[in-house]
Amino acid sequence: MLEIRWHSRAGQGAVTGAKGLASVLAATGKQVQAFSFYGSAKRGAAMTAYNRVDDELLLNHERYMCPNYVFVIDPGLAYSDNITEDCDENTVFIITSHLEKSDLISLIPALEGREDNVFVVDCLKIAQETIGRPIPNTPVLGAFMKVSSMFDIQEFKDAMRKILGKLPEKIIDANMLAIQRAYDEVK
Repeated sequence: MLEIRWHSRAGQGAVTGAKGLASVLAATGKQVQAFSFYGSAKRGAAMTAYNRVDDELLLNHERYMCPNYVFVIDPGLAYSDNITEDCDENTVFIITSHLEKSDLISLIPALEGREDNVFVVDCLKIAQETIGRPIPNTPVLGAFMKVSSMFDIQEFKDAMRKILGKLPEKIIDANMLAIQRAYDEVK
C-alpha cells in the first residue's frame, strides 16, 4: 500500500491535489482514498490531506498512517508541524522551499540523517509564475512524478489534463507548465 500525507494551509489546494492524484490512479485500476483533516477550515489554517493507494480493496479509513511520502506544500509548516511524525527511515519528503536542501535540513533537525530522502522545490514560486496564484498542489505532483517515477511525466500530464477538463484551457495549460517545471526543478 502507498500512503501519502500532505501538509498544507487551507486554500493551497492540498485536498484538490490529493483528489486529483487519486483520480489519476483510480483510472489505472488502483483502489484509492483521498481525504483531509482540518480544524476551523478557515483559509490559511494548517491542515493535512491524505492518499492511500493499493491494488486491494482499502478498508482502513483511519487518519493514522506511516506515510511513504510526505508533501509539505507550505514552507512554514516544515518548521511548525511535526512533518516526521509516524514516519520511518524510508519515508520520502517533498518540501516546498526556496532554500537549498542542505540549508533546509540544517533548520529542521528531524530531517538530519534523511538527506537522501528529502527533495526540495519551490512550488509556491512555480505556481505563482505559471498559474498566477500561489496554489502549489499541481507543482508538488510534478515533483512527485520525478521522485517516485510512478508515471512518465507526459502520461501523468495527459491524465491530469483530463481531470482538470472542466477548467478553462488557459488554466489547464498553466497547470501543465507548473507540473513540468516542478518535475524539472526538484532536487
